[in-house]
Amino acid sequence: MNDLSFAYLPGVQQEELLWLQELTKNCAPDEKQKFLAVYQGRRKDPQTILICCLIGLIGPAGIHRFIMGQIGMGILYFFTIGLCLVGTIVDAINYHKLAWETNKKAAMESATILGLQ
Repeated sequence: MNDLSFAYLPGVQQEELLWLQELTKNCAPDEKQKFLAVYQGRRKDPQTILICCLIGLIGPAGIHRFIMGQIGMGILYFFTIGLCLVGTIVDAINYHKLAWETNKKAAMESATILGLQ
């Protein structure tokens, strides 16, 4: 498996690609394949987060926070109508950052599960 396998992840940005390559640089090809399989299951697509965030502007707010695993913030957004829509708009603008933080956490958890760290 080459390092280009990470490039096939949907919506992957250059920063995330470089970070994943650095995280798995000392791994054997079969370990990288296992990591990629686990990480793909945990990774959140930035476009999905943006779409769910935009849905929160006209429907139930906080769906994107539930998807990212932030249950407490999701409940807060739901009951405050996305913090009076301001929080939802800010999240829609910063959706790449939200996805990157969530995916970085997912990558670290995946590496820990497989014993890569």
